[in-house]
Amino acid sequence: MKALWNGQKIAESDETIIVEGNHYFPASSIDRAYFENSDYHTSCPWKGKASYYTLVVKGEKNKNAAWYYPETKSKANAIENYVAFWKGVDVVE
Repeated sequence: MKALWNGQKIAESDETIIVEGNHYFPASSIDRAYFENSDYHTSCPWKGKASYYTLVVKGEKNKNAAWYYPETKSKANAIENYVAFWKGVDVVE
């Protein structure tokens, strides 16, 4: 699977995990050159507290377009530190 935004491949992996329709990419598969830490957080009752990244590609920002769970609850251990996308990021084969 590949994650693409603003004409740039930002992640690629054959080992994504699908949860609730989202592909979660291993942290080692993202191109960190395009990721900025964000102070934004949300909470999921069964996965835990999510942290976010802002994507920066070709001088354009996509605020909080990627998220991950640095410390999951037990039912979500498989996706701990895996990264998922939304806000116009295309995830394709």
